[in-house]
Amino acid sequence: MPNWPRSSQTVNSRASTELSDERAAGLPTPRADWALFLDFDGTLVEIAEHPEAVHVPAQLIGLLDALVQSLDGAVAIVSGRPLEGLDALLGGALPAVAGLHGLERRSLGGQIHRPADRRAELDGLRQALEAFAGEHPGAHVEDKGNAIALHYRRDPALERPARALVEHHCESLGESFRLQSGKQVLEVGPAGHDKGTVIEAFMAEPPFHGRIPVCLGDDVTDEDAFAAVNRLGGHSIRIGTDRPTAASHALASVNEAYQWLNRLPRHLRPIQ
Repeated sequence: MPNWPRSSQTVNSRASTELSDERAAGLPTPRADWALFLDFDGTLVEIAEHPEAVHVPAQLIGLLDALVQSLDGAVAIVSGRPLEGLDALLGGALPAVAGLHGLERRSLGGQIHRPADRRAELDGLRQALEAFAGEHPGAHVEDKGNAIALHYRRDPALERPARALVEHHCESLGESFRLQSGKQVLEVGPAGHDKGTVIEAFMAEPPFHGRIPVCLGDDVTDEDAFAAVNRLGGHSIRIGTDRPTAASHALASVNEAYQWLNRLPRHLRPIQ
C-alpha cells in the first residue's frame, strides 16, 4: 500500500499511525457515486502554530487530481481559509472550493458566491483583536475580510481573556454575526452560513447532485458539515478521537486520512 512521506514536517509522532486493512474495512465502502467534501487544516495538512506556516505535501495535488478524475469532478475543499489562500496553497488545483466556513463558495464551473461585504461592521472587533495581539505575543489575528479570527495556539492560556474579549464584541455586533470556536481559534463572521449550508449548496448542483455525500473534517467547525451529510444519507468521518462528534466514522490522524484517500481511486465500486 502506498504511503505518504512521514517526515516531521508532515506527520508528528502522535499522529504517525498506519491505516490497517482491518481499520479500513470499518470505514464506508468506496463508491463511484460519492461526492467528497474535505476540510483542509487538520485533515489534509497538519495544523501549524501560524496559518501561514502550514506545510502542504507535494503529493497532495496529485491525490486531489486523482480523486477528481475518479469521482467525475465531485470533490470540494470546505475550509475556514479564504478562497484566495486555498488557491495559493494548492496552486488552484481544485475548481470546487468553499472558504470562510461556507461564507464563500466557488462552483465547479467557476462561479463565485459571496455574501454582501460586511467588513466595515467588523472594524471595532478588528482593532480590539489587533490591540490584544500586540499585548500578547502568543496571539495572532487573521483578517479574512468578511470574517476575522484570533488564534492563540502558541499560548493556550490566552483562551479565557481572548474569549471574553470576542464575546463582548459579538454582543454589540448582534445576531447577524456568529462566533465559531475551533482548535485554539475564535472566529467571527456573518451568521447564516456554515460548512453544512455550503455542502447543501454544492449538493444541489452538478456534478454533486444525486450523489452520496462523504465529508472528512477534524474540528468543531466541521460538526455542521457532519450533521448536513448525515441528514443527506451520506458518510461523515472525523479525523481524531479526542472529543464527542456527530461523525459516524473516525480516522486517527492526518496520516491515516492520506492513506485512506489514497486508496479510494483504486477501490471505488461502480454505480449499480
